[in-house]
Amino acid sequence: MIKRNQMYSVFGIAAMVLSIMFTQSIFAQDSKEKLVPINIELPKAMFVGTPTNMSIEKLEKPLGKPRPPFLAPEGVKNVALGKSVVSTDDMPIIGEIELITDGDKDADEGYFVELGPFIQHVTVDLEKEYNIYAILVWHFHKQARVYFDVIVQLADDADFTKNVRTVFNNDLDNSSGLGKGEDWHYVETAEGKLIDAKGEKARYVRLYSKGNNSNDLNHYIEVEVYGK
Repeated sequence: MIKRNQMYSVFGIAAMVLSIMFTQSIFAQDSKEKLVPINIELPKAMFVGTPTNMSIEKLEKPLGKPRPPFLAPEGVKNVALGKSVVSTDDMPIIGEIELITDGDKDADEGYFVELGPFIQHVTVDLEKEYNIYAILVWHFHKQARVYFDVIVQLADDADFTKNVRTVFNNDLDNSSGLGKGEDWHYVETAEGKLIDAKGEKARYVRLYSKGNNSNDLNHYIEVEVYGK
């Protein structure tokens, strides 16, 4: 009788453990956020194809088709729209810094800002912390160009001294002094460059560049930050 009761007790405990595991499994599945494609409105393409005579190290080959949708948790949106931007060049050659987050991505005159030569950066203040899933940047897509030393960083403070994280870096020789990058150069197109920020939490986004294959100047049409 005792053995039988012990056996029932063992079965009872096993059933309880399985029940708890099943409940936790259902809870874990329910707690996962639903992933949906982020809605990216693209500007008009200004040229077709990619020049084949560019002699640039580690240059991405064109996909030859539209970029696949980027999935992020439901409710993610462009949290950089209309936000404040500052730059190392406070007197741009062309345009105003505010153009960088005004929502217009056209490549025509009047939609881009031209910064001085060599290394420059712009910083977007999102006004509060967000989980950032994707960053898109359009430097200049009126013609096929490659910008050098493109570095994108996130931080908790405006001076970039707290919790600084680099989410993209194609400075292959560390000429900008922020570390040697492993990412590839790419040709500017109307699709912009999409950078996966992997849900990193931050308030400030900083983007560096150091001229391009046409001249030493730096340009920005738009920066979008998709977060929640």
